Amino acid sequence: MLTDTLGPKDAVDFSTVKRVLVIKLRHHGDVLLTSPVFQVLQNHYPHLEVDALVYDDTRPMLEHHPAVRQIHTVGREWKHFGPYAKFKAELALLRDLKLQRYDLVIHLTESRRGAWLCRMLKPRYAVVRRYENRRDKFWLNSFTHHYKSIGGNRRHTVEMHLDALRRIGLQASEDERRLVMCLDSEAEQRVNELFKLSKLKGRYIHIHPTSRWLFKCWSVEKCSQLINRLSASGHQIVLTAAPSSDELKMIEQITSRLTMPIVNLSGQLRLQDLAVVVARARLFIGVDSVPMHIAAAQQTPCVTMFGPSGEVEWGPWQSPHQLITSDRHPCRPCGQDGCGNSKVSDCLEQLGLDRVVNAVQLMLTQAEQ
Repeated sequence: MLTDTLGPKDAVDFSTVKRVLVIKLRHHGDVLLTSPVFQVLQNHYPHLEVDALVYDDTRPMLEHHPAVRQIHTVGREWKHFGPYAKFKAELALLRDLKLQRYDLVIHLTESRRGAWLCRMLKPRYAVVRRYENRRDKFWLNSFTHHYKSIGGNRRHTVEMHLDALRRIGLQASEDERRLVMCLDSEAEQRVNELFKLSKLKGRYIHIHPTSRWLFKCWSVEKCSQLINRLSASGHQIVLTAAPSSDELKMIEQITSRLTMPIVNLSGQLRLQDLAVVVARARLFIGVDSVPMHIAAAQQTPCVTMFGPSGEVEWGPWQSPHQLITSDRHPCRPCGQDGCGNSKVSDCLEQLGLDRVVNAVQLMLTQAEQ
């Protein structure tokens, strides 16, 4: 596909590009939100070999992506290594990356690692977003293309990622911007076994009330009240959470208040398992966290509560959803670790139960039409 003649004058000539490296060293949801970048590159230029560089624990978010050739990883634990072990790990990664002879590097964060890699890999083209805290000559001269993108809860993160492609002359169509997360057959078998043990039959509502950041979570009391009301209405509930001690403690507090049996898979699922559970659900209910983004990738309708984080920037992307936010707190989205850094966010705590129940009923009705 030819580059748009109305594009930038220094657009990349993709006929001279064979291999591309996309760098996204962030958390799970952030990595999943890069998935359209790979798909757009493949759709427009099928000859490209596109690789990813991510943290090792986020690898499952791109593992079965049809447009990703291979995934290189940085170990989260490297920062705890001694000097020699860390140097050895970094050197092995650098050698592996150099062997690929990348023509284009797309760096999607402000990480200094991306600038250093561009210096050492010497790609013909390297593109990065402009950041206020990255204006030194070393950073600026490490890349051939810089682009501006509007943050501050005014533009979705997916679009900000795609701005990197726009900057080098590649425009994505509306229908190729969806998230991509392919299900794993082994994960489907594991989930089948878990459902069989739980005697779960038919469709269910999947609720994932936790987050690694507690200030993004709704109150324990209201979560349990919501589950009780949905259970009393005849809905099967599947409850999940990550295996962290904080999240499991919250789940324990929620389940201790329940009046009817549910299927509790908290702490038992791998990320690929979680994607299968999300994909099979009638509806997903949760907060701003990676399961919400997985629901969007699987086109599972969702009801999501947003507090300190911005729903425009981080909301469910191109999927059926209802957002529940406070209209009584002009300070949101603040991005703070709870009010006064208390890890408790009033804009979430004060969301009414009836609003969430009504949103659930609306989404279920729409799904049946």
